[in-house]
Amino acid sequence: MDKHPIAVAIDGPAAAGKSTIAKRVASILGFTYIDTGAMYRAFTYAVIKRGLDPQDEKASCSIIPEVTIDLLDDGRVLCCGEDVTKQIREPLVSGNVSYIASYKDIRLALVDIQRAMSKSKSVIMDGRDIGTYVLPDADVKIFQIASVETRAERRYKENMEKGIPTSLDDVIADVKKRDYIDSHRAFAPLRPAADSVELDTSKLDIDQVVEEVLKIISAKTGLEVPCH
Repeated sequence: MDKHPIAVAIDGPAAAGKSTIAKRVASILGFTYIDTGAMYRAFTYAVIKRGLDPQDEKASCSIIPEVTIDLLDDGRVLCCGEDVTKQIREPLVSGNVSYIASYKDIRLALVDIQRAMSKSKSVIMDGRDIGTYVLPDADVKIFQIASVETRAERRYKENMEKGIPTSLDDVIADVKKRDYIDSHRAFAPLRPAADSVELDTSKLDIDQVVEEVLKIISAKTGLEVPCH
């Protein structure tokens, strides 16, 4: 257990590269990375697998007691014991996850798990409402943004590399839809925390973004950042 756990919150819209950056930074600093987006995706997968409509809040919330989600240290995601790491990145899940993430009861259930994870160890957690709701007292809050076009191109390339069939036009439409749903939901909507640092990654590569995030963490916490 860390003597003084440090919590880093990275928020931002869909496909802003939050997970990629958070994983890299967590590895460099020896922090635990918590992918909250994967948790909502896993729950979405569970809803779809049961033949339920993700846009039906009552039906989706009805399975809360029976769904278990585990994030393994090697990056795999388990849902009710099933390895769903690849399935949760497929278009059907991507197109419905924002609905699931907008339901208050599901958010409350998963937020309890996320907060518990940050109590005993230094973490980097990324999502939509980490700095504003999940970890409002986080030591460092970053709001990572990029243009819709940049985010869509990144997600399209990621899908192609993973063998997930999709088109760039579909990805652009999905990103725009998720932006709207995430920012307009009634409970814990996507918005920057008042004390967050905005980081526009549109013209930066991964290494440059990692460098900027490390600088922000060092400046906010006094933590000595190791060479990488």
